[in-house]
Amino acid sequence: MELTRRDAIAALAGVGLAAGGGAALLASGDEELDTSLEESTETMVAVAEILYPSGVTGIEEFVKTYAMGRVADREAYRDELERACADLNETAMAWYDAQFAELDMETRIALLTEMGIPEAEASNDPKETTARRLRYYVWNELQYALYTSPTGGKLVGIENPQGYPGGLTYAEHP
Repeated sequence: MELTRRDAIAALAGVGLAAGGGAALLASGDEELDTSLEESTETMVAVAEILYPSGVTGIEEFVKTYAMGRVADREAYRDELERACADLNETAMAWYDAQFAELDMETRIALLTEMGIPEAEASNDPKETTARRLRYYVWNELQYALYTSPTGGKLVGIENPQGYPGGLTYAEHP
């Protein structure tokens, strides 16, 4: 199954961030990411490659569109997302001498497990542990994006994911 920009926009609609002109802006594909957001997006793509089922394609474009839309006009959220990704990269550099996205898949999985991210409770409190912030800003966010998109919803049998009014069935049989 291929994830598309349309899936990312549908997932953003689920959190109430892509409406009207914002969705059209995101759909244009002409935007350039600044360096810090681009590094965070690369890190999120690398985590998504672990989290998402192996048959899913189009992860990079999906995550890039979703991440950019998620931080648009939300400076505090963006700062915390970038901080969480920077913490993951600092840990990867200290433990494995490479950025997280540069590590092979097995090493990425080992690092996330060693940091305790799969078991951590999510928290958006900057005073909490790195694992809890990564769980909140990266891990849970990526899972939410996938399973609230029309393509991701099909993977788990959700015909009408949140934020996608009418679902696919309605469009086919009005």
